[in-house]
Amino acid sequence: MRRRSQLIPWKAAGRLTERQGSADEVVQATGWVFNNEIGPSLTLAEFVATGDAEVPVYLQQFGLQPAGGDDQALVEIGSGIGRMTCAFTQQFSCVYACDLDAGFLERCREAVARFGDVHRLRTVEVHDGRTLEIGTDAADVAFSYITLQHCERHDALALVDEALRVVRPGGKIALNFRSWSGGDPFLLPVGAAVRGMLRIPGIGGWLSHQRTATRLAWQANRLDPNEVVNAVADRISDVEIWRHPSKIAPIHGVGEAAARSFEGVNPNHWWLVARVV
Repeated sequence: MRRRSQLIPWKAAGRLTERQGSADEVVQATGWVFNNEIGPSLTLAEFVATGDAEVPVYLQQFGLQPAGGDDQALVEIGSGIGRMTCAFTQQFSCVYACDLDAGFLERCREAVARFGDVHRLRTVEVHDGRTLEIGTDAADVAFSYITLQHCERHDALALVDEALRVVRPGGKIALNFRSWSGGDPFLLPVGAAVRGMLRIPGIGGWLSHQRTATRLAWQANRLDPNEVVNAVADRISDVEIWRHPSKIAPIHGVGEAAARSFEGVNPNHWWLVARVV
């Protein structure tokens, strides 16, 4: 497989987590998992607590709560070291935590063992950045937050396809994307340049461990709602586009999709929430 530059920072970050003694040390030493902050006062418990606070809000707002008493499965695309995964395992009988690197998933399992229900956890390494090794119709919900913006456009759309494949008919998807903003004329070209430099022997390896360069390299795409919805329109129903209340411009090219808003959506993000047909 071609050495794909957008995967390099994730692989480097995964190896960095493996060199830390514990998930607490990962949080303390790697700012990319804790609001870009580092320091000995940070803890995994604090990190997970932010997910514990957000998960119930998203589940309720998007209508994703598992039906009482039923066995329900959720696929999380981009689990990282388990910030939200812990809370998902308290809500769903089975949680597939998917990420690019085994290092992330090892720490995710550690986090869930401490703060969630590890017996409900299944980890899935996304080797190629676009394929989920999960059976068709295996889950009731597919959820992804602050992940698809870090993929190349074709990989992000492939993961949308995969989300629809692994969710059984009648289930729901809730997928987060980043919308266009004023800084993108700078961020996207610089991000592309950094990803190009990651392929350079010697320089690329060093650069992939630098936090500023890594954050720039992760700015890989911006997808408008019409691009995503039209690509999968025949496979979804009850389509909702969720944005921050400050976003009042009409959404064009999304058919009968309903425009929704709530304060919990980042002003630079939007969500696709829909039912699988």
